[in-house]
Amino acid sequence: MSGDSYYFGRTVNMHGGTHNTGMVNNGPESAPADPADPALAEAVAELVALLAELREQVSPLTARSIDEALPALAPGSDAAPPEERHRALMAVAGIAATAGALGQPVLDAVRAVLELLAA
Repeated sequence: MSGDSYYFGRTVNMHGGTHNTGMVNNGPESAPADPADPALAEAVAELVALLAELREQVSPLTARSIDEALPALAPGSDAAPPEERHRALMAVAGIAATAGALGQPVLDAVRAVLELLAA
């Protein structure tokens, strides 16, 4: 049994040579990403719109915090890691909670997005 080689996944072996660049992948294609949930996309778009309204009514420092969270929340930001999106949702929920009645629609929108992400 000694000397047997077992390879799983893609393997690259290079034996000498110069200017070895690139790799041909003749394996199975990776599974396509799941299409975005339209309900989630709509909920996120609504949240972003509500945050834009809230941003105009808070202090500049708080507005900057909203701005920092927006890239992870913006529609089409599926590339954002789930942890980053969750952190951004919690950040804007905290801002909305301190804004009182002004922030209630944002809190409701955050709750809706979190429910859709958990589903």
